[in-house]
Amino acid sequence: MTSGNPTSPPVAVAAPRRRLALVAELVQRYLDEILAEHADVTDGALADYIPELTRVDPSKFGLALELTDGFAYESGDARTQFTIQSISKPFTYALALDRIGNDAVDRKIGVEPSGEPFNEISVDDRTKTPKNPMINAGAIAAVSLIPAADPQERFAQILDFYSACAGRPLDVDEDVYRSEKASNSRNRAIAYMLQSFGVLDDDPDDVLDVYVRQCAIRVTSRDLAEMASTLARGGVHPATGRRVTSAAAVQRTLSVMMTCGMYDTTGDWVTSVGMPAKSGVGGGILAVLPGQLGIGVYSPLLDENGNSVRGGRVCRTLSARLGLHFLSVTRESRSIIRATRDVAPRVRVYELHGDLLFAGAEQTLRTVENDRADVDVAILEVSKVDDINDTARAMLAGMRESLTAVGKEGYVVDPDRRVIPTDGRSAGAVVFGTVEDAIAAARDHVETQAGNANRVG
Repeated sequence: MTSGNPTSPPVAVAAPRRRLALVAELVQRYLDEILAEHADVTDGALADYIPELTRVDPSKFGLALELTDGFAYESGDARTQFTIQSISKPFTYALALDRIGNDAVDRKIGVEPSGEPFNEISVDDRTKTPKNPMINAGAIAAVSLIPAADPQERFAQILDFYSACAGRPLDVDEDVYRSEKASNSRNRAIAYMLQSFGVLDDDPDDVLDVYVRQCAIRVTSRDLAEMASTLARGGVHPATGRRVTSAAAVQRTLSVMMTCGMYDTTGDWVTSVGMPAKSGVGGGILAVLPGQLGIGVYSPLLDENGNSVRGGRVCRTLSARLGLHFLSVTRESRSIIRATRDVAPRVRVYELHGDLLFAGAEQTLRTVENDRADVDVAILEVSKVDDINDTARAMLAGMRESLTAVGKEGYVVDPDRRVIPTDGRSAGAVVFGTVEDAIAAARDHVETQAGNANRVG
């Protein structure tokens, strides 16, 4: 398979909608709209210093988002394969931390932003080691720290680790590998410089070959979202529950991603997006919201810093619209369903507390959806919700539309109309001032539905 446009079978968007129609319809709508907003952007250029990357389709555009419980959403070309390139760097760094420990890694690689291009031939003036693992010098050093008897064993460990994070066996795009290896003079200079300073103990060409091969591993936006979600869950794979790396290694890795992951645009990224992230010249961006979700985006047109233009714009929009900035994490972590209770036959009340942002709203509605076989009326009691953003508000207001489509009903108890305001954004929502009033309406609905069923019978 060549690197021009390798894809796996098309994504069947309808599948998750059939499984969890209520949540999937609402979230899918947001992701599709956000992708469509940026679809016409043609700024940027394909990476040309790796000849094979100039052959990819510049129009490809994919987005995937995965919660830490393993439930994922996809939009656009989320199953198009591309090479991971520099998004590999945090994962090999995490693997090195896990294999030999922080102290041993710190002796060879720093953690400070470099203020230099990612491929600069330089080391720290004082320590003579790479300034951080997100630039090429640090990434090459990280490869050399994976304990192995030979290059083949070293790469096998790296590939196995990436595959464990992605939840499926990954492979290498051999065309990109050969193309990158043939145009790799600058990285070869970096590798020999590192050897001269005692950073590399093994043969520089052997280490560099593993590095180039790891950059040529094929992934999709969906894979990146799953790998990011594994980091978001502290090193535990979201679907399998298997621990693939230690929480300590993840914490160190995410910290360095936050300060160094987006090269010269890291400061702007932290303020506007607020998630640890890593980009690659293959066109991918991986972003992590610890404890909540992972994001994978693919669009191969790059800016002058080597970051995906449309990918960066999508991440900014997702962060702003869904409330994903890391400073919201402590607020969102308090947003849970504190209690559920059955108040009448097939009527259930869900009491929400704390601040409600995207992830909390998604999980709340997914809980309601999972209960749908046993419940005809879902009542969300939101009087103790402290704050809510527009996305979560619209999701709660849209709950009823999906329920009524299958003969169910959804009510909201919001006595002060702080969560569901009396404006056009909440059209269709049925809001009560007290739980008692909502329960009475729910009983009437259940009785009416039962009467209609008896007449039909």
